[in-house]
Amino acid sequence: MIQTSIVEARHARIEVVEEGEGPVVLLVHGFPESWYSWRHQIPALAAAGYRAVAIHVRGYGRSSNPLEVEAYSMLQHVSDNLGVLEALGVERCVVIGHDWGSPIAANSALLRPDVFAAVALLSVPYNPPGGRRPTDAFAEMGAAFGEEFYISYFQEPGRAEREGGAGRPFVVARVLHRRVGRRRAGSGREEHRIRGAGRHHP
Repeated sequence: MIQTSIVEARHARIEVVEEGEGPVVLLVHGFPESWYSWRHQIPALAAAGYRAVAIHVRGYGRSSNPLEVEAYSMLQHVSDNLGVLEALGVERCVVIGHDWGSPIAANSALLRPDVFAAVALLSVPYNPPGGRRPTDAFAEMGAAFGEEFYISYFQEPGRAEREGGAGRPFVVARVLHRRVGRRRAGSGREEHRIRGAGRHHP
């Protein structure tokens, strides 16, 4: 059965959802997701004889959400992963990341191969440092789709707040409905349904 807890992970508070017993598999979600993205994988891993541990990355759920931009550096995310394992008494594990969780997982394994025995990256492949700036790559992706890439949208400080309204927590959902929905809509009816979903948010 799935269990939820809050652990003190070094200097952060991290929400942990887990199920099963055996070797640990640490699951790191992407943007703008949550541990719930792993709801199908958690019981499957548990049934296969693993201890599936999914976290709310800092800034999500009941995990710490500091205001400073510097608090979300890659080193902080890796430290959170290590802190979770320390709090659970785990010395080694496999780490799996999806979307933004993929670079977090990759850097965890790169920086602490003694702790992270194996790594799997879903949706976002490993990209070694020294290449293009990520924002340049995002701009190219947006150009390929004929519209601004959704991650680029959130790079301008205050933009989401201005367009969504102060204190409007559903601006992320509206942006994704508007942008992803247009690409996936196979018919006028489907596009109307997706756009309509965004209007239900306050």
